[in-house]
Amino acid sequence: MSSKEFIELIDEAEVLRAVAAAEKRTSGEVRVFISRRRLRGRDVSACASAEFHRLDMDTTDDRNAVLFYVVPRDHMFAVIGDDAVHAKCGQSFWDETAKALEKEFKDARFTEGLVAAIERAADLLATHFPRRPDDRNELPDEIARD
Repeated sequence: MSSKEFIELIDEAEVLRAVAAAEKRTSGEVRVFISRRRLRGRDVSACASAEFHRLDMDTTDDRNAVLFYVVPRDHMFAVIGDDAVHAKCGQSFWDETAKALEKEFKDARFTEGLVAAIERAADLLATHFPRRPDDRNELPDEIARD
């Protein structure tokens, strides 16, 4: 599936509403990235990590950003969080979130999968990084693409 086909199948507004709702509950930052490229043998987690840094997601004040990285053409994705998030949840959280997202994607429930995964991340972020009165939006609330 091409990234264009994937984007046409998701309800982008619904995904962005989930991001906005998540960020109302937490000082954490949530982003979604959809790649038009193929991995060509590269590791999806390594590519997601590189994109995480390129998007300056590693520069948030509390180091509590989460990225959902999707490569439709290769039917691959990764979910990664910054150091402070990972320290609070451990690898099992990412593995479980990815497993749930994979099931939804296999059933072609792309919007539902992304929204559920964002809500799951929001629950974790709200528990460990609740929104503060002085919180500011540190990263754009948009679906990023290459």
